[in-house]
Amino acid sequence: MKEKAVVLIVDDVRINLQTLAHILKDDYTVKMAQGGREALELVALDPIPDLILLDVGMSEVSGYDVCKMLREDIDTVHIPIIFVTGKDSIEDEEYGLSLGAVDYITKPIRPLIVKARIKTHITLKQQRDLLKTMAVSDQLTGLYNRHHLTDALIRKVARANRHDCPLSVILIDIDHFKNVNDTYGHLTGDDILREVGEVIGSVARKEDIAARFGGEEFVLVLDNCRLEDAYLKAERLRQKIETLSPSRLDITASFGVAELNLQINSCTLLLDSADKALYEAKNEGRNRVNMYKRPAVLQSI
Repeated sequence: MKEKAVVLIVDDVRINLQTLAHILKDDYTVKMAQGGREALELVALDPIPDLILLDVGMSEVSGYDVCKMLREDIDTVHIPIIFVTGKDSIEDEEYGLSLGAVDYITKPIRPLIVKARIKTHITLKQQRDLLKTMAVSDQLTGLYNRHHLTDALIRKVARANRHDCPLSVILIDIDHFKNVNDTYGHLTGDDILREVGEVIGSVARKEDIAARFGGEEFVLVLDNCRLEDAYLKAERLRQKIETLSPSRLDITASFGVAELNLQINSCTLLLDSADKALYEAKNEGRNRVNMYKRPAVLQSI
């Protein structure tokens, strides 16, 4: 069953909140905020709104100011905002739209008009979300694709270096995958990739990136995660994959783990270090987790 879209209603007059909520409750999941400050707190909580109905003339923080703050935040900039207000001049409407609102509804409320406009903007947002998901997702596994991984990793590395936060990467390769394709066919291989991808995605936190790197390789980018903790997570994941038996086949994977540090301080070096550790894991018998160890520097006597 398809989940209802979430609409956040913001007004500092309770009767106005209740009126709009009554109009929308059968078609949407409704959240209510009595004032601008509460709206800014609620908008970050799950479920995140698909659309915001925002009053303008609120005493604590005006709707215009709330709109400005939401448009300046990367996490809320794409949520469509409809102003619902008693300000009915052309200048007021133009100003509201210039702030980034997608529509402007004047009071008194006409239920059919409100429902029609909300439906239009919810549909447009869902279509944009679908296109965005398709653009950043791997078609086979549903994980992020390599293009999105590259862009996101650049941002994460820059932030981690700037704030001196730990960041680790796990590179995963399904063992002997070519033999699987050659013996059982590519459809079976695809089934295995999907099931392994599902397991990898299930262990990723909201702040992590789980991506298909290409072929039978996957990547987990772990925010605020030290090398040792990433190793433990990789080991648990290795055990899950070992017991998975997709298509009734025994499948294992090898893992390389690396952490951002003063020497490994870029996306390229981080992925290259994890790849070196992965290569060692395969050379040492596969179905194991190896951490990257920086080669010792030989000192001349």
